[in-house]
Amino acid sequence: MKPYELTLEEASKKLSQKKLSSLELTTSVLQRIKETQPKLNSFVLVTEEEALRTAKIVDEKRAKGQKLSSLAGIPIGLKDIFLTQGIQTTCCSKILSNFIPPYDGTVVRKLKENDFVLVGKLNQDEFAMGSSNENSFYGPVKNPWDVERTPGGSSGGSAAAVASDQCLGAFGTDTGGSIRQPASLSGVVGMKPTYGRVSRYGIIAFASSLDQVGPFGKSVTDVALLLHAVSGHDPQDSTSANLPVPDYTQFLKKDVKGLCIGVPKEYFMEGMQPSVEKATREAIAHIKKMGAKIIDLSLPHTEYAVPTYYLIATAEASSNLARYDGVKYGYRAKAQTLQEMYRKTRGEGFGREVKRRIILGTFVLSSGYYDAYYKKASQVRTLIKKDFEEAFKKCDLIVTPTSPTTAFKLGEKVNDPLQMYLSDIFTISTNLAALPGLVLPCGFDEKNLPIGLQILGPHFKEEALFHLAYAYEQSTDWHTRKPKL
Repeated sequence: MKPYELTLEEASKKLSQKKLSSLELTTSVLQRIKETQPKLNSFVLVTEEEALRTAKIVDEKRAKGQKLSSLAGIPIGLKDIFLTQGIQTTCCSKILSNFIPPYDGTVVRKLKENDFVLVGKLNQDEFAMGSSNENSFYGPVKNPWDVERTPGGSSGGSAAAVASDQCLGAFGTDTGGSIRQPASLSGVVGMKPTYGRVSRYGIIAFASSLDQVGPFGKSVTDVALLLHAVSGHDPQDSTSANLPVPDYTQFLKKDVKGLCIGVPKEYFMEGMQPSVEKATREAIAHIKKMGAKIIDLSLPHTEYAVPTYYLIATAEASSNLARYDGVKYGYRAKAQTLQEMYRKTRGEGFGREVKRRIILGTFVLSSGYYDAYYKKASQVRTLIKKDFEEAFKKCDLIVTPTSPTTAFKLGEKVNDPLQMYLSDIFTISTNLAALPGLVLPCGFDEKNLPIGLQILGPHFKEEALFHLAYAYEQSTDWHTRKPKL
């Protein structure tokens, strides 16, 4: 087994036992990136010098007997939405193509405190707006299982990099499913924690009431380790929750007896790919066989989730993206007047999908339309949240499919925004209700494309999700299968 093939947990043990050095591990990962990057386009920037320098420092600390974290010396990738001091951060948009942040975001700072090795910035949909990673200024990411297909979006680069062993873990953001949907389509484990569990300070904002940071890993244990490292209260983020963070690895148990799992009927709908429904139902039956109690549930307002989300998210995006005008930083178009400079900078700097969402968001916030659209959507959001509150009075966790289909072909939905938006139909309610959600592999379709199982839990109950996910993972072998690149 080559070092890059190790899980984060396995690599961490080998490093602490001095059976492997961080420099050897990092060199192996960087070589893997060189071999596979032309096929996948998952990275927009590989930070080779920085990675090798950090790896040497970690090895020196270990040789001196210094106490190190479980992430010390582990090569990790970051979605290009995280501010990294002195390292280009573009959000995969032309408008930020020359932007180098003067400071680190909180997640990056915490990872540095844990001595992680940054191997590069990962490709994504521009400003995290998309479900297929085709809206990037740097071109689409390819799925490692079939390079003619999408890895999912918007954190497609993060999912593809972990699936293809280009890094041992990665971080992305999830506004409407942008961690969970790519995790499902790329065959890895991904988690969106409860809103407020991880600081958003230093994350380029898309929709501030929905965005949340989360990890990708090769296993449930890896994701538990990564989430623990970055969670916790941050006074620099007013939405950050001041709550203790448990050690999630303490909840990785194989016994699920006594757990009550709800299955919402609204998540099994007409038009779903039959193999996705079959794999999900088989996973639920397997969990029942393991000793959990399965009950049927209803989340009646699920059908309104897509329009509600695309009103709230676009409204917040139009407000957040107003700051990109070419004045202080980023791309600036040549123009004769200030008005022309604003118009041309935004016209040339933003891609098609971002413009579509800014226009829609500006419209729903405009005078005379605010009450009819944005206010109404906020009210429906409350109803969706109440559906989950009622459901969790009857069960401990909810299990659903993640995406109605497996990975679709690149270009297949790009000219039909509505079809593309429906890719997130099973994930967006979680963001509207601010709940935690975890996705892990649960099968493959007839074309050998991965299928992911989604587990949802009550607010700040991430440990319960890890408990069920780990028990399921340990009793199946789906997570051990790898794409042949």
